[in-house]
Amino acid sequence: MGVLYIVRGGWEAGRRRHIPCYLEAIMAKLDAFFKEMKEQGASDMHLSVGSPPMLRLHGTLKKVEYPALTEDVLRSMLYEILSERQIEKFEKTNDLDFAYGSPGVARFRANYYRKHTGLSAAFRIIPFKVLTLDEIGAPEVFKKMCDFNNGLVLVTGPTGSGKSTTLASMIHYINATSNCHILTLEDPLEFIHEPVKSLISQREIGEHTESFASALKAALREDPDVILVGEMRDLETISLALTAAETGTLVFGTLHTNGATATVDRIINVFGPLDQPRVRTMLSTSLVGVVSQQLARCADGRGRVAAVEVMLNNPAIANLIREGKTAQLYSQIQTGGQLGMMTLERALANLVLQGSVSREEALAKAGKPEELARLLDDQDS
Repeated sequence: MGVLYIVRGGWEAGRRRHIPCYLEAIMAKLDAFFKEMKEQGASDMHLSVGSPPMLRLHGTLKKVEYPALTEDVLRSMLYEILSERQIEKFEKTNDLDFAYGSPGVARFRANYYRKHTGLSAAFRIIPFKVLTLDEIGAPEVFKKMCDFNNGLVLVTGPTGSGKSTTLASMIHYINATSNCHILTLEDPLEFIHEPVKSLISQREIGEHTESFASALKAALREDPDVILVGEMRDLETISLALTAAETGTLVFGTLHTNGATATVDRIINVFGPLDQPRVRTMLSTSLVGVVSQQLARCADGRGRVAAVEVMLNNPAIANLIREGKTAQLYSQIQTGGQLGMMTLERALANLVLQGSVSREEALAKAGKPEELARLLDDQDS
């Protein structure tokens, strides 16, 4: 098998040449890496001093057959897609988040950073085309959540679980079906939405506004019908999002939590003890639903599929939130199947029964492995 090279902006498989390897790398364009990344179906790429490029394929990191990168080689490759302002910021802070569009390939979310070996970068692919809810196989209840005029919809899960893709599809659905003003606050801008029936205003934190909190404060004066908060990181942002949802705006937000119950607890516990009763009341009335997802490796090893937990607010769930009995939310999700609710364990069990995911992979992704094992054993019996 040949060695992969980048020559004049393109990857080649060929025999080792007698010219210096790094000369070819310096001549290369970073777009060639992105093209290879897309062609191989990778979700992420890592470039680090002292290591060859690494691609994440179906959830697993694999090395590219390429020479280990030096500081000078990697800097020349990474800096060519930065503006002078971005270079200045990175060299001052040693951290940089931004998005980059590779012509004819895709958009990429990028993070530059330094570690013990030197310069490093991580890239995640963002397709140019925003997929519809039907195309990503989302449950029909997702559309129902998008049809609300106001309230809070939370899409949660660990890093790399597909939250951005799900949110982009939900925003696309609203854009295609409603005449409204959609305001997105992101860090950085990922999916770019073209107006269909709605007015789309996309703002990048650090570029178009100072912070999520300051952008949310301004948003209340910008006549939005829908607000997407790319990440609800702190107390002020969460408080403003709750206020916006309570006062007539449909707010979508993300949290790095696993499961609907943990999401509700996270929202409440950000606040101090004296404020929590008020916050529980606000959340009980403004919450539309929580989507919590995990990506599981397909049984055939050729991709990943989303397992989605869905909790929808109803009088019983609102009462549990208001009274601080969040431990009982899981049982309400279990019994809410007719309303479109589903636990993560039920979603994983369905994937196993369909043959999409192995039993071992499902158990590894489950928040309650014993519950998943019971569901699968019951089905077998």
